[in-house]
Amino acid sequence: MECKENQYVRRSQKDYSMSFKMSVVSEIERGEISVTGSKRKYGIQGDRTITNWLRKYGTFDWENQTPSNMPKSKDQKILELEQKIKLLEKQKSFLEKQAETSDKKAIFFDMMIDMAEKEFNIPIRKNSLP
Repeated sequence: MECKENQYVRRSQKDYSMSFKMSVVSEIERGEISVTGSKRKYGIQGDRTITNWLRKYGTFDWENQTPSNMPKSKDQKILELEQKIKLLEKQKSFLEKQAETSDKKAIFFDMMIDMAEKEFNIPIRKNSLP
């Protein structure tokens, strides 16, 4: 979609991906941003667009004015699971890096203790009984 400077480009619901809609709805429901704030932040033009997304994809029961535990559609479940997978993959890679660093530190400290024992001729490690 090309946009020339200062020219209004009309958008439709099809211009926004399902994952984008879900991320905007989840931001609003978590209280991180307001409806008007998200409209400004993401350049959403319609006044009722985000409200419609909240009604369709949100967890708030608009008729009873209470949070709802309605079953989610397959698309919503798939998107949520994909987001959880991405988060878990990031956490896994971070923890793998930490484990690698701690392994290197343990090897380094063992080498330092071995060198100190040889140089000073004293036993540093304690012999623990089984």
